[in-house]
Amino acid sequence: MAIRVLIADDQELVRTGLSLILQAQADIEVVGEAVDGAEAIIKARQLKPDVCLFDIRMPGVDGLEATRQLAGPGVAEPMAIVIITTFDLDEYVHTALKVGARGFLLKDAGSELLVQAIRAAAEGDALIAPNITVRLLETFARSSDTTPPPQPRFPLTDREEEVLVTVAGGLTNTEIAGELHISLSTVKAHLSSLMTKLGARNRVELAIFAFETERV
Repeated sequence: MAIRVLIADDQELVRTGLSLILQAQADIEVVGEAVDGAEAIIKARQLKPDVCLFDIRMPGVDGLEATRQLAGPGVAEPMAIVIITTFDLDEYVHTALKVGARGFLLKDAGSELLVQAIRAAAEGDALIAPNITVRLLETFARSSDTTPPPQPRFPLTDREEEVLVTVAGGLTNTEIAGELHISLSTVKAHLSSLMTKLGARNRVELAIFAFETERV
């Protein structure tokens, strides 16, 4: 089954370019396009794509608000959303991940990284462009909110602590398995346990927890 993608960007040339890149992949299908966040929300709920690819700055409802409504706190079935933008402002990175995005790319990241981000989001992974450093996310996770991070519902095991650190480092499930010398199914089991214990809905929230509690 192809990964079904919805693209939202207010520039037609950008939408066309992104669509051409993604449609060239045998395992990806662009099922819709939107010119702003309001249209993106409507089409996302109608089409139920596997991954949404949203620009940040769009007229009216922007990409961050669209992400919040489709994947933010309180959304029962959050969608997989990748943010792509020309702006690498630190606040955007932090806000995008806080409101539920599974990836953050700059528009100059290249087609290969774009495709990787779409596939990662579809598989439940999170990909943040290498030029958007972990240090930025760490800084804003620690300084922008004075509310103490929630404590685990149950103590984390030593292995779960190790997996949490690798997730915060941006590793995919396959890379975590190789790093810790465990099977892919074991990685997924640990991630599921971590999400339950920490009340997290996805690996990005796991990473933010790791930064806020100074585990990395």
